Amino acid sequence: MQHQPDHRHAPQRARGEGRLVTKVFRGRTRLAELYQEGCAKIRLPETFSPDMEAVLINTSGGLTGGDRVGWKIVAGGGTAATITTQANEKIYKASTDTAALSTRIEVGEGAAIHWLPQETILFDQSSLTRSLEVDLHENSEFLAVEAVLLGRKAMGEAVCHGFFRDRWRIRRSGRLIHAEDLRLEGAVESLSAQSAVLSGKVAFATLFYTGPRAENLLAPLRATLGDENSGVSVWNDKLIARMTAIDGFALRKILVPAISVLRNGAPVPKVWHI
Repeated sequence: MQHQPDHRHAPQRARGEGRLVTKVFRGRTRLAELYQEGCAKIRLPETFSPDMEAVLINTSGGLTGGDRVGWKIVAGGGTAATITTQANEKIYKASTDTAALSTRIEVGEGAAIHWLPQETILFDQSSLTRSLEVDLHENSEFLAVEAVLLGRKAMGEAVCHGFFRDRWRIRRSGRLIHAEDLRLEGAVESLSAQSAVLSGKVAFATLFYTGPRAENLLAPLRATLGDENSGVSVWNDKLIARMTAIDGFALRKILVPAISVLRNGAPVPKVWHI
């Protein structure tokens, strides 16, 4: 007799899917569609501006091997929204498989999306595959930040081994304008110690902006970041900044004012300080 696997003792896996669609109503960005399933929740705090702010929540408290969470954001024409997360996304030790976190964003005509999730924290022996797919209208605006911490240095944590893959694909009117792939695998601590990687730093971030203000933002962003542990470039209405730091606290000290520069002086979402 063929042995049938006993699924009663299979590890419980987190599953979540959230979708947010915006529209213009009486001069303000309003909700057109909201869908949430499993551990993926979306909350819309009250704002005092015409723009919308949405907070994404993973109620599972973190991700491990086999977990799957997907977000989709669709900005209707003329809308403006800031999307953030309630807390750091924590990626825990994986005994098998990899966690998968996917985000798909569509930005309509004359719309603007600021994608500002809080930092992702990787723990030792964690495994994460993450993707960001963005489709932009010809005259839309998009700002994104993705920050990663290799453990929490203040807690004495280090990521000796693990797996992390981050894939970005950003298109405007169907034309690919930005693509990048990051892969850390195996002996992450030894790899990140190399001068061509992180020179021993454990916190790093990428800031991305595309829109009509890219050229004008270059000088003030460089002045804010300085020359140490960061670099900024602009090309064809696309601005990219890379930064590294010794820990999460040091990274936020340079990241928060940099985001504010790209937001015309507006601060980061309030949940960043809670």
